Amino acid sequence: MNIFKSILAVAALGLLIFNLTIIDFSDITGKESIVALIGVVACFCALLLLAILFTSKKIDKKMKEKSN
Repeated sequence: MNIFKSILAVAALGLLIFNLTIIDFSDITGKESIVALIGVVACFCALLLLAILFTSKKIDKKMKEKSN
């Protein structure tokens, strides 16, 4: 499961970088730029959720060690 989460994080980071290269900053409201901006926001959300998941797993592990 840990490998799967890491693969998801790398994929989200790769898609974030890809979408950042597509954005045309001179015409940010253009058709392709809007789609790329939506992709960037989605990647940030995915990375944030994965960071929360990693943190919660660490906290859960520490709580289990503390209770034993």
